Amino acid sequence: MAEIAAVPWNGFTAISTFSGCGGSSLGYKMAGFRVAWASEFIPAAVAVYRANHPDTVLDSRDIRKVQPAEILAAAGLKAGELDLFDGSPPCASFSTAGKREKYWGKAKKYSDTVQRTDDLFFEYIRLLDGLKPKVFVAENVSGLVKGVAKGYFLEILARLKACGYRVGCRVLDAQWLGVPQARQRTIFIGVREDLGKDPVFPKPLPYRYSLREALPWVVRGKYGPKWKASDAPSPTVSAGMCYNPATSHQGLELVEARVLQGPQGNGRAEGKDLTDRPAPAVLATQTRTMVVETKLTGGSGSAFEQKGRAYDLNQPCPTILGSKPNQLEVSMTGYAVGREWDKLKPGQSSGRYFNLVRPHPDHPCPTICASHGHAGVASVTHPTEKRKLLIAELKRICGFPDDFVLTGTYAQQWERLGRAVPPVMMSHIAAVIRDQILDPTTS
Repeated sequence: MAEIAAVPWNGFTAISTFSGCGGSSLGYKMAGFRVAWASEFIPAAVAVYRANHPDTVLDSRDIRKVQPAEILAAAGLKAGELDLFDGSPPCASFSTAGKREKYWGKAKKYSDTVQRTDDLFFEYIRLLDGLKPKVFVAENVSGLVKGVAKGYFLEILARLKACGYRVGCRVLDAQWLGVPQARQRTIFIGVREDLGKDPVFPKPLPYRYSLREALPWVVRGKYGPKWKASDAPSPTVSAGMCYNPATSHQGLELVEARVLQGPQGNGRAEGKDLTDRPAPAVLATQTRTMVVETKLTGGSGSAFEQKGRAYDLNQPCPTILGSKPNQLEVSMTGYAVGREWDKLKPGQSSGRYFNLVRPHPDHPCPTICASHGHAGVASVTHPTEKRKLLIAELKRICGFPDDFVLTGTYAQQWERLGRAVPPVMMSHIAAVIRDQILDPTTS
């Protein structure tokens, strides 16, 4: 995240709507854009956006209440001065993984709310017409251009053009734009008529990243029962009430997280620092202090060893979340999908449970869906272990930095990543717009 924050400003300003946890915003920042203003309605997503984008003005109202003049005033701009207007209107109504037209024109459960979602693209168009940016980028699921949803697609396309833009639309796949995940998204790009330029899209890269490249600790050796775990990622930890002798407080607030190997004594950790491995993601829900110091070779010292449970840190640690420190959110043992997983080989999908996929480590990961973060729900799994993917692993699969801050339960963190536009993918889209449309030296 510090590396992204240090990217020099390219001189162009972006505004984002339906911003979620800020995946698109992060991609624009990777390409050097300044994201001056953003909008997000879901409270859990608002918390994550603010934690990672403190320099962006975030409006948490329902988008239907937001007026173009308010956005321009907050960003210090006039109509027509904005360089890029971004938006990812909720797409559940058009997703091929959902019930699609059954809920058109109706309110339905969406994340932590109940709202109508199939009309939100037109709210984006309303703001576009008032802002008159030089370029816009609108993102949605690939299902928008498939089947009976094509009627919506054609109406959206016509209204975008009627705002005074040359509009192009393509379905782009994140796996060909630097993300180790097969994820198709419909991308609209529009260029204001007076600029005299046509929409441009990034070209596919000549390579793809595999799951093994994203998570190099996943497997070693040949496929099959001889697979051995490699260097393990640090655990994802959200602690409950833990005693910290340094402050004599009970409660939480991360001040330090280290993974060490060697002896401990007098309340201080000693030994070899192993933090050259992927950094742990540690969450807090209260305002006290806790120091997480984990010993690799048994004994006491870890906050969670107080419960009498020691983990083999040569293996990926289970994800520990919520107010109960030992509640394992990732295990599929005891669930029907876990028994079905035993029958699958790497690269296979279940014929019984549509979304249950055991990915092949040498291919990009299949699509991560937002609603699949509960232990008993069929989803993409770890390739060699009967469990869900850890949040630390999902970040890499979804193209987020290791230290991107996520809050909430395991399922909520999964949802944030599953709904987000992969930042690396958006950085390629933003870069081609920057270089071929907005740069005044290009013809």
